[in-house]
Amino acid sequence: VQLQASGGGLVQPGGSLRLSCAASVRTFSSYYMGWFRQAPGKERAFVAAISRSGGTTSYADSVKGRFTISRDNTKNTVYLQMDRLKPEDTAVYYCAADRAFSSSPGIYDYWGQGTQVTVSS
Repeated sequence: VQLQASGGGLVQPGGSLRLSCAASVRTFSSYYMGWFRQAPGKERAFVAAISRSGGTTSYADSVKGRFTISRDNTKNTVYLQMDRLKPEDTAVYYCAADRAFSSSPGIYDYWGQGTQVTVSS
């Protein structure tokens, strides 16, 4: 499984960004997908996860109500819509895939390369 994340950039506080993660795999719908982030000097942290069908989602408390994870299995892509961004959301964002549904980064077998999100005025 190869994952390619994109969509990061510089945005002002209160702004929005949408991250995308395209998967190169024939059976994308067999994988649970997650988004994680890592700020400088900090450990990689859970952001959101989505089930194989997209019917179940999970969020970190820090992003609940502001971020939305979704997927399009016809396009082999998972998205992270980020609204009302805050400076503390600044980090490298990674997408990940696994056959288990989890908020633990150690569970995920496949990772994208990361995309930088910077929230600053």
